[in-house]
Amino acid sequence: MTQESTSSEPIETAINRLRDSFHSGKTRSYEWRRSQLQAIVRMLKENEQVLGDAMHQDLGRSHFEGFGSETNFCANEVRHSLKHLRGWMKPERVPTPPVLQPGNCHIHREPLGVVLVMGAWNYPIQLTIGPAAAAISAGNCVIIKPSEISSACSRVVAELLPRYLDKDCVQVIEGGIETSTALLEQRFDHIFYTGGAQVGRIVMTAAARHLCPVTLELGGKSPVFVDRSARIGVAARRIVRGKYWNTGQTCVAPDYVLVHEEIYDRFVEEARNTISRFYGEDPSKSADIGRIINQRHFDRLCSLLDGGTVVIGGQTDAESRYIAPTMLTDVKLDSPLMSDEIFGPLLPIIKVASCDEAISFINQREKPLALYLFSRDKEVEHKVLTRTSSGGACVNETIMHLAAPDLPFGGVGPSGMGAYHGRAGFETYTHRKSVLSRSTLIDPSMAYPPFTEGKQKMARRLM
Repeated sequence: MTQESTSSEPIETAINRLRDSFHSGKTRSYEWRRSQLQAIVRMLKENEQVLGDAMHQDLGRSHFEGFGSETNFCANEVRHSLKHLRGWMKPERVPTPPVLQPGNCHIHREPLGVVLVMGAWNYPIQLTIGPAAAAISAGNCVIIKPSEISSACSRVVAELLPRYLDKDCVQVIEGGIETSTALLEQRFDHIFYTGGAQVGRIVMTAAARHLCPVTLELGGKSPVFVDRSARIGVAARRIVRGKYWNTGQTCVAPDYVLVHEEIYDRFVEEARNTISRFYGEDPSKSADIGRIINQRHFDRLCSLLDGGTVVIGGQTDAESRYIAPTMLTDVKLDSPLMSDEIFGPLLPIIKVASCDEAISFINQREKPLALYLFSRDKEVEHKVLTRTSSGGACVNETIMHLAAPDLPFGGVGPSGMGAYHGRAGFETYTHRKSVLSRSTLIDPSMAYPPFTEGKQKMARRLM
């Protein structure tokens, strides 16, 4: 069941239909949740080729990269939820104070209701199906709005989901800005948005009219600091891989690299050689380098090339929207290259004199979605992790913290609010309801008026 409409009337009808399903209690059972999650795994496995073709059409992405970062990644997340779901759903017993005895206190986890998931174009399967699966695991009905920018993936998601999931509880609505605007006029019980900060503010403003909670997965300029104690070869390989995966169109991609001055020249040379080894002398022929999503982003990225000296790459082709894996030195710190999130295959490399200078550089900017440190010095590791703030962090790695389902993924400050993956996703879409249950076998009179002096003395001893 799909809609491609900017009219608020059919959207409102769809939401009401899902709300009726939610109020029927259908989605609350463990059996319903399990069956829907199992269906998502089947959908991803049975349609791996179709989904891979769509990702290649939208982003020029290789099927292996699509498998690793989208279909298989998402399936593993859902399998993790299936493994732990029954335990997550159980009421949690907490201590009951003496004054409330005999009785017991529990926290019951209940679904929120009808939620809206607004997906992103850069990982159009993972960032759409993943948040929706978390909402389903928590027992909610879901409206899914894929990004219209990745149009091939949006179309495939809209075609596949109704074949596998309960149409009365999960619905895909396609469309552009007008459709998103119409959706945001409606009342939801939670909105999950992945994308840029500008639209994130619009989503949060719209949600505020209905006092609707939001999860915002945004982005920012995720820094890397390469300490002088780092293994330079390992650092270069892991930074290059993390940066140019999906052609740099990743919210947690390294956005700039701060390198200790003692190893700066060696690191630049090692990174240059690594790019050549990974993608060949002509990366445009590499199956592991995709294309920029559309002409607007291509033009924006080309304009950023003036922000430094290109030491490798820099080649562009407007017809295919190709930009080579590019490294820049002598970076102008007041240029758009260093003020805006890059979201493409351009990597500025900046020399710093010390760990303290790197920390100061990072802290002078907005809190990022991710921070990466390469160091073998535990004191440096402690200093960086305790004196900076970021949504997540990796030591001697980039981007791979996303692959640990027990690590909550989310931003802080301008890089986002809320988190998901694993249990964090389940909790995002769940209300923790406090429940006190008391016995009626004992009903002491001291709990009721009149509160005589004797009752008060006894009460003070117990309270």
